[in-house]
Amino acid sequence: MPEFIRIVDTTLRDGMHSVAHQFTPEQMATIAAAMDAARIDTLEVSHGDGLGGSSIQYGRAAASDEAYLRAVASVLTHTKLAVLLLPGIGVKEDLDMAADLGASVARVATHVTEADISEQHIGLAKRRGMEVMGFLMMAHMAPVEVMVHNGKLMESYGADYVYVVDSAGYMLPPEVRERVQALKAALNCKVGFHGHNNLGLAIGDTLAAIEAGADIVDGSLRGFGAGGGNAPTETVVAVLKRLGIETGVDLYKIMDAAKLVDQFKTQPKQGPDATLILGYAGVYSSFLLHTARAAERFDVDARDILIELGRRRVVGGQEDMIIDVAYELAQKQRATR
Repeated sequence: MPEFIRIVDTTLRDGMHSVAHQFTPEQMATIAAAMDAARIDTLEVSHGDGLGGSSIQYGRAAASDEAYLRAVASVLTHTKLAVLLLPGIGVKEDLDMAADLGASVARVATHVTEADISEQHIGLAKRRGMEVMGFLMMAHMAPVEVMVHNGKLMESYGADYVYVVDSAGYMLPPEVRERVQALKAALNCKVGFHGHNNLGLAIGDTLAAIEAGADIVDGSLRGFGAGGGNAPTETVVAVLKRLGIETGVDLYKIMDAAKLVDQFKTQPKQGPDATLILGYAGVYSSFLLHTARAAERFDVDARDILIELGRRRVVGGQEDMIIDVAYELAQKQRATR
């Protein structure tokens, strides 16, 4: 086991899904200040779907990316400020704005088979002097060798880290271990892991990633995140402390920071069962809230929607398919009555 693991907290980005993107800049600043006091290494801030994500398609945020970044940057003294960018949602101007406001880490995310669309974004971030982390999302949806090929592309573009991203919370610990080991063997850059808790395996998967050689892992306070959420940062810190692995994070202070988010979390009406099905079917975690709304609108079971989306192998960016599937299921229900 390693002596040190770097932790990125995603409460103020992935956790935005847990509150329908409605954190205010003031709330973000309060939470960020507590995490800075706990000495969390890196803190990710943006709409849940990254820079530029506030839209009808992905959900309107309570404020602009610029407002969030200004608020958080004003309270950070130790913690690095990170942003997420999905090419096609975020654009050059978004990344330049973030760099101008003090973001020093850019996390550029693509589907596991589409790393080739990240070249210009990774290149821009490097030219702006940012540390770059490449995200291979929905990593379970491609064979290991295809994932490795795409990881090599991100590394060749200048990524300092390449992540195995279990966006659906689908992978079991042996599968996480296999994929992290494959990237470690093939790449010269560092390797990370970002998981979701849809099957209740976020901590187990995170430990498997570390055992396989991951240099960096993600978490979020109280597990805030899309779908079933992420590995709780405070739990990750405690577990690693038990294992004698240093993180640089003060356990008591990160626990105190976690208390701040207790009042905010919102769950869709059909959340718990649908969350489990997300992981079972291998569906993108950010689909949960959209699916719950569609299920209510068309009076169908959210679980049926998610199973069908999984069968169709729908990926992030195809949120419009949720409505199509819900409508089709409703029509079938009416035809059988």
